Amino acid sequence: MNKTSHTVLVIEDEPDIMELIEFNLKKYNYNVLLANNGEKGLKDARSFEPDLILLDLMLPGIQGIDVCRVIKSDENIKNTPIIILSALGQEEDIVKGLDAGADDYVSKPFSLDILNARIKSVLRRYIRNDYGDANKTIVLKGIKISPRTREVTIEGELISLTYTEFQILHLLISHPGWVFTRYQIIDKIRGENYPVTDRSIDFQIVGLRKKMLGKGNLIETIRGVGYRFQHHET
Repeated sequence: MNKTSHTVLVIEDEPDIMELIEFNLKKYNYNVLLANNGEKGLKDARSFEPDLILLDLMLPGIQGIDVCRVIKSDENIKNTPIIILSALGQEEDIVKGLDAGADDYVSKPFSLDILNARIKSVLRRYIRNDYGDANKTIVLKGIKISPRTREVTIEGELISLTYTEFQILHLLISHPGWVFTRYQIIDKIRGENYPVTDRSIDFQIVGLRKKMLGKGNLIETIRGVGYRFQHHET
């Protein structure tokens, strides 16, 4: 048997879909763990600390969105990447999944080729971000952002951001003065071709600015283009 490099936990209550995903993952030499409800999924996530979780939203007992939130608030497993699999494919459902901490969102019915590509993309991002400057603490214009602990303080005061708001702020503040289009922001924080519209990014920016204790104007809107973090002195 070939040595496997990654373990994937599948939390899915539909037996046919679970079997299909399991067969597909094993074909690509992943170790596979299976859980058919949220409670078992959480238990397995804590016990085995998988490299990635595929999570259905419509689960018996604890809903998938709550499973995602619990995992992302658990110090031991909060950095485990999560891809949501769900028949709930409306924009608001996708945004909820992202805000709960999911790294990607694949709508049912899905192509196995697309699922495989998303898994590889998410794992690559996590491997790449495990070292180097991606985890470097940044201090700029009174804002301190610590990727390792996912904490943000403004003038010494801790502020609470959603997962997506943190990702956007970290991207912009890491590249002061760089202008990112809405679609570049989506690509940078979620991988290419992520099915979120530019309106979703505008919504996230509005929420982020409100939480920045008077410093929201540091995220500048470049009309007709996108956003940047202010780099000049005011």
